[in-house]
Amino acid sequence: MLVVDDEPIVREVLARYLERAGFDVDLAEDGQQAIDVYEASPPDLVLLDLMLPKIDGLDVFAWIRERAATPVIMLTARGTESERIAGLEFGADDYVAKPFSPREVTARVKAVLRRSGDDSETQDPIVHDNLEVDPARREVRLGGQPVPLTPKEFDVAYFLAAHPGVTFSRLELLDELWDFAFDGDPSTVTVHIRRLREKIEADPSRPRRLVTVWGTGYRFDP
Repeated sequence: MLVVDDEPIVREVLARYLERAGFDVDLAEDGQQAIDVYEASPPDLVLLDLMLPKIDGLDVFAWIRERAATPVIMLTARGTESERIAGLEFGADDYVAKPFSPREVTARVKAVLRRSGDDSETQDPIVHDNLEVDPARREVRLGGQPVPLTPKEFDVAYFLAAHPGVTFSRLELLDELWDFAFDGDPSTVTVHIRRLREKIEADPSRPRRLVTVWGTGYRFDP
């Protein structure tokens, strides 16, 4: 793990809980140090505060995403709905508003790692027309070309493609794909569906694959 936060007490408490859970933990107190530590020892997951000295947390996040699909859980004192959505639209895999329970953060870390490290090596790709969803490689291909997705975007794409024609509500998708539902706020599902449409639909404003079922939820149409 890499824990990035400018508050020493936050770093120390999270490190203690994560180490008790069996994780090796690196720490960084500002954006520049986070990049330096990441380059020296790329982590399996990053817990990243948004409000950092030297380099802002969102800039650090963009730097990571340019290089890898490492899962990122954002930590921030900004707790409004619009700020949570902004972080998720940026591609975060989860979002925790301060103050938080260290036990909950540890559970979220395990959930994100479980999703991103899904044991699906023996599963064949799901193919619908020119769209392939490959669980073994955790890759989506459109017309044979890889589509850049975050780990959580892949989870959503894979789950829906594996259940073609079945409509799921946003809360059902939260229950299936997120262990915690952002205080019951289903907007994260809307954000991820929108991002997926931008990447796999010919016309995201008129989706043909990721279809909205008004008043109910979403379904994948082959």
